[in-house]
Formats: sequence, C-alpha cells, structure tokens
Amino acid sequence: MIKKTALYNIHLQLGAKMMPFAGYEMPIRYSGDKEEHLLIRNHVGLFDVSHMGEFIFKGNDALPFLQSITTNDVSKLNIGKAQYSSIPNFNGGLVDDIILYRLDNAYMMVVNAANIEKDWNWIQNCKNQSQFSDLQIINISEATSLIAVSGPKSTDLLSTLTTADVQNMKYYEVMRCKLLDIENILIATTGYTGEWTFEIFCPNEYAIKIWNALMEQGKDLGIKPAGLGARDTLRLEMGYMLYGNDINEQTSPIEAGLGWITKLQKGKFSSSEIFFEQMEKGVSKKLVAFEMVEKAIPRHDYLILDDKNNEIGKVTSGTMSPCLEKGIGMGYVKPEFASLDSEISILIRNKPVKAKIVTTPFVKNTSVQRKK
Repeated sequence: MIKKTALYNIHLQLGAKMMPFAGYEMPIRYSGDKEEHLLIRNHVGLFDVSHMGEFIFKGNDALPFLQSITTNDVSKLNIGKAQYSSIPNFNGGLVDDIILYRLDNAYMMVVNAANIEKDWNWIQNCKNQSQFSDLQIINISEATSLIAVSGPKSTDLLSTLTTADVQNMKYYEVMRCKLLDIENILIATTGYTGEWTFEIFCPNEYAIKIWNALMEQGKDLGIKPAGLGARDTLRLEMGYMLYGNDINEQTSPIEAGLGWITKLQKGKFSSSEIFFEQMEKGVSKKLVAFEMVEKAIPRHDYLILDDKNNEIGKVTSGTMSPCLEKGIGMGYVKPEFASLDSEISILIRNKPVKAKIVTTPFVKNTSVQRKK
C-alpha cells in the first residue's frame, strides 16, 4: 500500500501533481519544474521530503558501530555537526549514501527514501553479527516529517519563526530549538539543492502547522512550494549524486569520486580492503560530469561515446539545466577518457551529439558556495 506524508492533503490543496515515489505519494511539481527550480536558486521555496528515512543510534557502542559500517570517520563528528557518508556492502559497492548528525546524546542517520527498509535490514544484520552490546537503534522514519526551506532567502524566513541563532549556523550543522511554540525541533543546514537550506525534522503532528507558518511568513519573500522534479534538476546542477542512478550496489565510492568520504586510516570497515586496493591500483570506471556542446538533452542510460564513436560508458543522470540552458549530465566512463575537457559524444536517437567533460558544480556562486 502506498504511503502518504503528513502534508499530503496540503499538496492536493495547492494543486500539486502527485506521483508514487519511493513508496510514497509525493508532489512532483506544482507550477512547473523550471519555475520552481529558479525560485529556489533566486528566492526561497519549500519542499516536503518526509519520505526520507531517519534512524537513531544510542549507547556507548554507537560510535564504534557506525565506524564499522560507514566510510567516513565518525570520530571526527562533533556535537551539533553533520557528516556526509556512505554505507558500503561487502563487495565494494554501496548500500546507500547517507548523512549522519551528531546530537547531544545520540547520532541520527538520514537515508534515502527508496532504501529505508533495505538499509534498516542491513544495519540490523550488521548489529547482530557484531560484538557491540551497548547499542540501541530506533527507526523513527514513519513518525518523522522533514520540511526543507531552501533558497538565498531561507535564513530571512526562518529567523522570523524562532529565537534560535539560525543566522550564524554554518554549513552542515544541526541544532535543537523552539520553532513557533514547539520545543525540541531539529534544524539542520544540510540540503540537496546547492542553495542555503534549513531541513526541519519534526514529529508528524506538527508538520502542517510548521508548513503553513512558513508559507504565511514567506509571502513577502515570494515563497512557493516546490516538487521533486525541481529538486532533481537542482541537485544535478550541483553534481550531487542520486542513489539508484549515479551510485548503487555495484559502484564503489572510489569509482564515484567519493574518496574524500572514504577514510581508510580510521581502521577496518566494510569493504575497506577493496577500497584500499582501488586507491592503490586504480579503477575500471570513473564517474564524470559533462555538458553538451551541441543542443540536446542527455538522459539516463544513454550511451557515452569517444571521438571515434566507440562506446565508453553510460549516462547515469542527465537534464536540461534551467540556469545554464544547456544539457548537462553525469556518467561512468573508462578512466582513460575521464580527463577534464575531453571531447565525448552522447548517443541520442541513434545520433552522436558532442559533449565535453567538465568539473562540478555546473552552476557556480550559489548561496551555499557563498556561505561555505
């Protein structure tokens, strides 16, 4: 049975186009993907991302356990900070990419919506096979709503609804605060758009109240709701990966350019020997970013060709960039074709269309880049 977030009826009232996504009926768009995309880039918008999963880790063994199942170094994560990381399987692939938050007495892991059950089962199996006994893991996903306030004006908006010092929060921080008259609301400066974002975690019963207050208070700032369609083009303009497209059970963090969150010096963790060997000897494919030289839109699974039209890889994510007004994408290619400015082609409707390999983010000078 398909699930609904606490804000489902709000989305219907606002005229959203609803579609099944990761087991939930979710708003894909309201007015249009491009309009909502540019709203977030230039002003402020509101996302319902309550379909994401949240797990709480408590106990003296929470830290060593998390160290053993994630790639990043959890010991470096101080109270009030967040950390991008991933959960590797035992074959050098990725179960999921995640964000860890260090709270005052626990860790919170946010996982991708489509992977909640898979991740939960994986973590429980790891716990059962480990020697860690002082460890409590709680799945709060279904009881928790997540509202993302995103855009250059997000701080102006949120600061009117709380006395907490949100103006001085830095990138990838988390704090508990009183929002409206509701105590113990978690606010984090994480996000998936490249614009300054406050992610508000709250019990489901407060979601409508918080959403409506944000919409009302944000009127003068031009606030509007945004759907998952715009969220996807926003993340791709930043070169942020989408699990299931750009990374999966068969891709390693080294292949995906995530060596920076793969801390081998912290000690042994799942697949760490495989990742060490890949760093030493190299990999057979690399994730690259590209932009179209000719006018065309690359799509998932389109073939990537070299300058002689030989197949060298596949597109994993692609779109028409609303800000650049050109086709952009990511995909895996053989390492010898991964150099910056390399000329490649994307096979679109049986025709090779020219592109070149570039760095990410595709879009520069976003509010996150200005504040980091």
